[in-house]
Amino acid sequence: MTKNTSGRGQRDLKVKVKTARGRRLSSTRWLERQLNDPYVQRARKEGFRGRAAFKIMEIDDKYHFLTPGARVVDLGCAPGGWCQVTVPRINALGEKPAKPRGRLIGIDLQEVEPIAGAEIHQLDFLDDGADDKVKSWLGGQADVVMSDMAAASSGHKQTDHLRIIALCEAAAWFAFDVLAEGGTFVAKVLAGGAEGELQKLLKQRFTRVANFKPGASRADSSEKFVVATGFRGAPGQ
Repeated sequence: MTKNTSGRGQRDLKVKVKTARGRRLSSTRWLERQLNDPYVQRARKEGFRGRAAFKIMEIDDKYHFLTPGARVVDLGCAPGGWCQVTVPRINALGEKPAKPRGRLIGIDLQEVEPIAGAEIHQLDFLDDGADDKVKSWLGGQADVVMSDMAAASSGHKQTDHLRIIALCEAAAWFAFDVLAEGGTFVAKVLAGGAEGELQKLLKQRFTRVANFKPGASRADSSEKFVVATGFRGAPGQ
């Protein structure tokens, strides 16, 4: 007798998580979603540190800013998935001798396990002088500043939206200090109405500003990524 290989049989394999004592229902639902997320499963299989790796893959496949020789800063880089994707794309390990070798600086508030080809530093990018430190580590200005940072969730949608917009604006001002002319800024935002001022600010400093939601973002998530290309340079340059 042949085994049932229909879609119904496959759906029966979905992991169900029981609500344990002391665990909130929302936590149980999050855990169940994680266990059944195809991108989480794919990340484990392919050796990436999180599903977010596939988001930066999709963004770069569309906008092509992670090129060999690029000097890249990854803000809030933990756990390191974006760094893992970036290293081969910018040729940070020099594995393609015929192409220029890039540099990748990852910074985060917490310690991050080392990644070959990435220079990771424990640093608050909001600290005074953080931009100068990053430029000294890079040996000059950056071609790309990217951020997948999100403020800690409060559980209140509007509050969380405002927090992540504020964090993205701070990342943008940091980018203005470290980017070379023609550079690119990529950051996660949450759709919700307060991002208009951020968009206005970026349009003043970049030749093109686009919004993109990767397929790897969950369908029920309001997250999107702003991609600003063609940095015009600091005023007065």
